[in-house]
Amino acid sequence: MALLPNSHTEPDGSALVRVLSYNIRSMRDDTHALARVITACAPDLVLVQEAPRFFRWRKKLARLAAASGQVVLTGGATAAGPAILCSLRATVERTEDVLLPLTPGLHRRGLATAVVRFGAARLGVVSCHLSLQKDERYEQAGLLLDRLTGMGVEHAVVGGDLNERPDGPTFRHLAAALQDGRATAPWGGEFTSTPAEPHQRIDAVLATQGIEVLGCGVPLHQPGITERDLRAATDHLPVLAALKIPAS
Repeated sequence: MALLPNSHTEPDGSALVRVLSYNIRSMRDDTHALARVITACAPDLVLVQEAPRFFRWRKKLARLAAASGQVVLTGGATAAGPAILCSLRATVERTEDVLLPLTPGLHRRGLATAVVRFGAARLGVVSCHLSLQKDERYEQAGLLLDRLTGMGVEHAVVGGDLNERPDGPTFRHLAAALQDGRATAPWGGEFTSTPAEPHQRIDAVLATQGIEVLGCGVPLHQPGITERDLRAATDHLPVLAALKIPAS
């Protein structure tokens, strides 16, 4: 399996950006393995789901960021779980954590959002973790797309645990409005759940039209990543995408 290209800036001002989406299960598993997996992916952006939300959550997330060569951009408990980490290559314009409407009896959901620049390339970023309940999940997808429209950016990327397979109505709704990275440029492994027995793709990186998806999938057989670490890190496999973002 060929390696994804490394991050860089093109002469025309476009930027090649590596985006990792990863459900980290509140860092309840092997955090050293988790940090090794993230580091080996060499991401510019890490779109986290199930970041720590309770006791000393900021400290825990900051520790993970430092151990994997990242900084905390936004999210965590303030977004009900989603978070965004970034490398020092990113220049941050603004961030906003959004809590989605609460359905009584169900888990609170939210979005971690940011606008960043990589040189002349400007990018909206959203990390999401959608509901387990199908009707609420579909509604949340619509709110996510509304949020993208309101961010005032031409190009954006979404990473998330969609809690649904690609043939489901919510996944199809998102993929009709955005490019499903894996379907656009398959690379690496397909299934993200579970690490011990991957059999379904419920995690995704999606991008607006105009972004070129160079490759997207589970980073199997990559230097520095072992099957043991992938199984020990959390209960999802990560999704890594290489995206070419046009200059704005």
